[in-house]
Amino acid sequence: MMTLDAASWDALGLSLLVASTATLCALPLALWVAWLLARGTFKGKALLNAIVHLPLVLPPVVTGYILLVVFGRNGPVGHLLDSVFGITLAFKWTGAVLAAVIMGFPLMVRAMRLAIEAVDPKLEVAARTLGAPPLAVFSTVTLPLILPGVLAGAVMGFAKALGEFGATITFVANIPGQTQTLPSAIYAFLQVPGGEDRAIALVIWACLIAFAAVALSEWLAHKVARRIQGQTQA
Repeated sequence: MMTLDAASWDALGLSLLVASTATLCALPLALWVAWLLARGTFKGKALLNAIVHLPLVLPPVVTGYILLVVFGRNGPVGHLLDSVFGITLAFKWTGAVLAAVIMGFPLMVRAMRLAIEAVDPKLEVAARTLGAPPLAVFSTVTLPLILPGVLAGAVMGFAKALGEFGATITFVANIPGQTQTLPSAIYAFLQVPGGEDRAIALVIWACLIAFAAVALSEWLAHKVARRIQGQTQA
């Protein structure tokens, strides 16, 4: 039941590559935006918050179509990337990464924002009064305290990227060996007679990978929490 053929392995490997790349690319920006929304005071904060969470309420197919219009070969950004840098996103695996980043970004920001808001601002103020610059305050005070939230956000982004279907298939299509990710492969197998067993095998693998990611996140979060608790008691 869990045996995969070559096409299934290609789809699984591409999904892992897309999800990992999307998570690593989105993580720094998500952390910065989460900090802005949690601690920042500026005009347009509500607008930024709305834009960040827009992919959660838009149908994924709409998001994929917008990406196709903007980043396609004839789109304003896509044409610029293609003509100047030779980079093509539409109907490429790199486009699947972009779609995964867009769809998983709100979940990552939300988890990190909640973690930042849970940190007592007085701790940061105390560090600044002792002469620590803002970057040092964030790296030595805030970041260690919010690290479990950062890990949770990364796992949520990875899981969303691994399971992303609507925006991905609209933006990069479903080309076996090139853009066919795990969800689109499952969909394709279910459309042909006799493909149900191949689809079930991929579903099982998807569940195992998701479970392993959550378990790893929980283990890392507990280790970080114990370390922080030990430093506080010391």
